[in-house]
Amino acid sequence: MRGLRSQFDNLSLPCTERRLARETAQTACGGDRWASTFLDSFRYLNQLGDLAKRGVQVQMHNTLASSDYGLLDENTYTPRPNYWAALLWRKLMGTTVLDAGSSPKSSLHLYAHCLRDHSGGVAVLAIHADRTGTQSLDLPMAAERYSLTAPDLMGTHVQLNGSELELGAADTLPELKSEAAKQGPITLAPASITFLAFPKAGNASCQ
Repeated sequence: MRGLRSQFDNLSLPCTERRLARETAQTACGGDRWASTFLDSFRYLNQLGDLAKRGVQVQMHNTLASSDYGLLDENTYTPRPNYWAALLWRKLMGTTVLDAGSSPKSSLHLYAHCLRDHSGGVAVLAIHADRTGTQSLDLPMAAERYSLTAPDLMGTHVQLNGSELELGAADTLPELKSEAAKQGPITLAPASITFLAFPKAGNASCQ
């Protein structure tokens, strides 16, 4: 994508109002039949990114483990796709919102924040909603890549960089391991969600 590095340096959009959003998206009363599937993670993360750009500082998901809308299965407490999506958002996306620039096509949604707990670092979220075609993204520098995909969009199993995310012994959380991405073009798979961490971006708004 043209000028990603310059976009990092251009604009910070710090939140100036403290507002709270209760995330329901018409799903709490059965309005979203896909709430427990990977398909819903595209809506969920796009909503987090969009509301953050609008100045919303805190978003709350109203159900942890009840109904299809819960982040955990109500019977087994197994994490659902949106749980893993939220975990990566919390790990990487800081509270300062940056300008990610324009997207090359309507099916690719881009969001940029300061990288959490890394002074000067930048995190980019790329939501690629096209189910059939790939998308190229040009990286201005080396990055740490976290790509979420699923063998079935309507299923509850999610893969991080090709490995299925699941709880370990005694329900311990797995390590969310990144893959190294070199400077230059990378390919986003169809129907994929990718977080990119640039710890050495040196963004003045993220100090």
